[in-house]
Amino acid sequence: MQPLMIYPLGETALVLQADLSAQPRLIAMVRAFETRQTGQALYQLILGVGNLTVRFNPLQQSAEAALSWLQQQWELAANQLDAFAPTCVEIPVQYGGEAGPDLASVAEQAGMTPQQVIEAHATPSYDVLCIGFLPGFPYLAGLPASIATPRHAEPRLSVPAGSVGIGGAQTGIYPCASPEGGS
Repeated sequence: MQPLMIYPLGETALVLQADLSAQPRLIAMVRAFETRQTGQALYQLILGVGNLTVRFNPLQQSAEAALSWLQQQWELAANQLDAFAPTCVEIPVQYGGEAGPDLASVAEQAGMTPQQVIEAHATPSYDVLCIGFLPGFPYLAGLPASIATPRHAEPRLSVPAGSVGIGGAQTGIYPCASPEGGS
């Protein structure tokens, strides 16, 4: 694991950056925070891929106190991983046709048939790294390297709900019709 880095993001936020292998610990921090909330929110936690942004109100909390709190939560989260074990969710996905116009090009790039790409994508269990880009869009780890695909140079203006997106070594599922995420 790379060393933990914490740096300011303006005057009202701190970013904790860690190696991707620490993602379960970051998730445990967010879940523990959500279960301990008592109504007086001095912090907002925003989970990213390999990072966690903590927003605080500088009128109620100094940056030093927020940093101390964040470091303490990082240490506590090491012992909370079992308390926030992941659950398995099956999600129906659309492949090919209007919902997956790139299936043939992904197959060609991978040296596979479209059916082999579908099987390669649908077989593994994926870990949700975070939800982002749009509400309900899971950034998923676990994509087989054989079907990793570069992002489009120019994002599409509309992608149908239920479509699979592959961007590099990650994949995601569009929960609603929307534009593609940028590169």
